Amino acid sequence: MKNQEEVTTFLLILIIFVVEVTSGLTCHPSEYPIGVECCPMCPVGTRVNKHCTEFRSTSCLPCDGGTYMNKPTGRTECLRCRMCAAGSGLRVKVSCTSTSNTLCEPEDRFFCVEPSDEGNCEASQKHSLCSPGEFIQQPGSSSTDTVCSPCPPDSFSNGTLSVCRPHTRQMFQ
Repeated sequence: MKNQEEVTTFLLILIIFVVEVTSGLTCHPSEYPIGVECCPMCPVGTRVNKHCTEFRSTSCLPCDGGTYMNKPTGRTECLRCRMCAAGSGLRVKVSCTSTSNTLCEPEDRFFCVEPSDEGNCEASQKHSLCSPGEFIQQPGSSSTDTVCSPCPPDSFSNGTLSVCRPHTRQMFQ
């Protein structure tokens, strides 16, 4: 009988151990786990300075210049602001703040070739130039390239016109 009690006790301890190991620490969505504690997250625009303990709450600091945090966090570092690289055909559309990242847009004569869901342009390309004998059917925009079309017979364009001009005819006597 003693063996059966030992086996039952062992199984009970094993079950408790498995439940403890697999259950883990579950925190409220507005908290983050640190060790065996669930700490309150820092608000948007801030980062963790000191994690909470059983005796004090989380201590937060504002994001420094050039960094941001756009959601409540348990991170100790803010995210670096995006750069609209000079010479890439991109410029700042919306500057970085402590709560939002920089948004880039194409410079004049460029269009976006890699738009993101958040309204940022990741990469741009220079608008195509029409060649002599072609006219600009559709000028380029910030999101589309220039559309060039060939001039019809007996007309011409130097590549900068939006319509082709007719050739002049000289009358010979």
